[in-house]
Amino acid sequence: MAWYAYCIGEKQAFPELARHRKPIPLESVVGVCGNQVFLYPASDLAIVVSEHNPAEALNQKAGVDHARVIADCFKHSTVLPFRFGTVFADDEGLRKSIRSNQRQFQGNLERLHGKTEMHLKIYVDSCCKEQVDNVARHLPLEGVGKEYLSNLRENATRQRERQTRARAVSFQMHRMFNPLDEEVSCRITESGKMLLDIAHLIDRKCVERYHNKYATTAAMMRECQMQLSGPWPPYHFVHRLTRGVHAPAHAPAAASTRPAEQPAAPILEPALAAV
Repeated sequence: MAWYAYCIGEKQAFPELARHRKPIPLESVVGVCGNQVFLYPASDLAIVVSEHNPAEALNQKAGVDHARVIADCFKHSTVLPFRFGTVFADDEGLRKSIRSNQRQFQGNLERLHGKTEMHLKIYVDSCCKEQVDNVARHLPLEGVGKEYLSNLRENATRQRERQTRARAVSFQMHRMFNPLDEEVSCRITESGKMLLDIAHLIDRKCVERYHNKYATTAAMMRECQMQLSGPWPPYHFVHRLTRGVHAPAHAPAAASTRPAEQPAAPILEPALAAV
């Protein structure tokens, strides 16, 4: 029997596993393709899985269901999410993978116990990413060389200025929120704005305080558009902690691992972290 894997949790967080050595249903939780979700005991770990038919397509809805199951489990336990589309061919494959990485999994659970992820998106400023191409199209041929190079230099200067500002904003966010850990990425959006994508790792008991800090920060930085989501399972930080682990799972090529982010499941974007 093939198993679709959602996450690894703490066995002690699920008292119903205390007297069982075989998988037991996780009541009221429906998984990918409408399948029943099970708790699979493995030493001090609880592997959250559902039965899987390889013929079943893993589409965007399956991605939403995958994230929802992880979020439900996160209400009860620290979790280490599996990558969307992770499937173990049989019981032996699942048990072998857990045994070979058990020490690392348990260490990660201990490190992330009582912690959660908050997700900030900050649009820094506008930029004209197509400006150089537009200049090249509209300049007369005899003026292209000098003016084109001049615009290239100006564009490079503006790019450096934006990067400097992005670093300054990132540093300011770190100083104001003072997270336990953070992951920061930066990219240019289709509209030409610079987007700072920041994941903060914090104590779960500090979520309300974090929201209050966000409200204060958003009021202070009116020149930047800010968005906050969370608390979520610590996807970004699971990726860092489990780097180098080789999962013997199969992720179908047809499965979308980056479904569109939706209000009901905004944790899908960072859900690429795999154990």
